[in-house]
Amino acid sequence: MTEETKTNLLVPEDVYLTSGVHIGTQQKSADMKQFIFKVRSDGLYVLDVKQTDSRIRAAAKFIARFPADRILVVSARQYGQKPVKVFTRTIGAMTFASRFVPGSLTNPKLKGYFEPEVLVVTDPAADQQAVAEALNVGIPIVALCDANNETRNVDLVIPTNNKGRRALACVYWLLTREMLKERGLLSRDEDFKLTIEDFEASL
Repeated sequence: MTEETKTNLLVPEDVYLTSGVHIGTQQKSADMKQFIFKVRSDGLYVLDVKQTDSRIRAAAKFIARFPADRILVVSARQYGQKPVKVFTRTIGAMTFASRFVPGSLTNPKLKGYFEPEVLVVTDPAADQQAVAEALNVGIPIVALCDANNETRNVDLVIPTNNKGRRALACVYWLLTREMLKERGLLSRDEDFKLTIEDFEASL
């Protein structure tokens, strides 16, 4: 790897690779074809980390435009719950880190009713109820999408392994750091004290 590609990524490429961000699934959807780098001999689709990297930047810029308390982040996936909690706590956003209660975005009579301006989901398939309600109320959806995800309802796709513990920690860690930079709360990467381990779910 040349110096140039190293500086063009948010982290050295091997951080993405050792976190397994690029490890896709054995099925691929037509929607995700553009993000696939290659297929391995064991049939696993490998995602292009350069595209993951550029989408993390784009997502941070986009999400940072909304007031923190109107950003909703959800994860039905167990390994996504800790990274989501650390992310939302650090940037001041809202979360349903365990079960998303149906009607939370559409039924004002519900105790946990919430009117977000943007939704971030860890997996559009696992978090389909939240996605359906966000579509219903007409707010944009940012989603971490694996090789097999359908993305037709997603406004901004972050191509990544959205099932792996370390991969989810890595992506949410970077999203947190880039959001803080976008908001002017962090001037240098070195000043960001949280680590990938801080975001990683325990086994």
